[in-house]
Amino acid sequence: MSAAEAISSVTDRLTQVSAQPPMWVVLATAGVALVAVAYTPLWRILRTVVTIAHETGHAVVAVLTGRTLRSIRLHSDTSGVTVSRGKPYGLGMILTTMAGYPAPSALGLGCAALLAAGRLTVMLWVVVVALVALLVMVRNLFGLLAVVCSGAVVFGVSWFGTAVQQSVFGYAVAWFLLFGGLRTIAELQRVHMRGDGSDADQLAYLTRVPGLFWVLLFGAGALAALVFGGRLLVGFWPALGSA
Repeated sequence: MSAAEAISSVTDRLTQVSAQPPMWVVLATAGVALVAVAYTPLWRILRTVVTIAHETGHAVVAVLTGRTLRSIRLHSDTSGVTVSRGKPYGLGMILTTMAGYPAPSALGLGCAALLAAGRLTVMLWVVVVALVALLVMVRNLFGLLAVVCSGAVVFGVSWFGTAVQQSVFGYAVAWFLLFGGLRTIAELQRVHMRGDGSDADQLAYLTRVPGLFWVLLFGAGALAALVFGGRLLVGFWPALGSA
């Protein structure tokens, strides 16, 4: 395949509008994602995906607020750390600290919007590009493996998968991020109650606003993303049995 043909193939994929799947597919992927989030042994394995989104949120806002991004680490216990250089106080530091927990839900909502618009391929490739960009800043072996494996799976589905496989995968990812973003807030509250230095504790220190406020704020945002994202994913069919 020549370069021109390759570019044409990529352009065709990106501009293609995907057909909406049957309602049962949307509901089935929602059910599978909910089980993956609610069933703790499975969640412990897949939670790293949510951690990647979480740390990406910190990293993006750090750059946007003028901080210097130094490194990202993802750990096998599904925790992560993003290190940026700049003033250890002020609006930039507050926004950077705030960005982690809303990020998975925001990404899930963005995926839902693209899926509702029929832009399945765009959604998958945006995820791939984000993972490639993130890879540059990852500084530990587990983090590298996690990002590479995640990117390989998404790219493989987007390039080699059938339309049905891509659709099922895309909807499952969107639902998983929406449900997963909400579960992480419940986990945040437990960490906050222990006083283990959660993002809520850091925000309490930076703003003098109690940590519980930030937990409730993040929870409200995650719940709103799930409601609106779910509406985008299931709200374009006139009847439950439509195909």
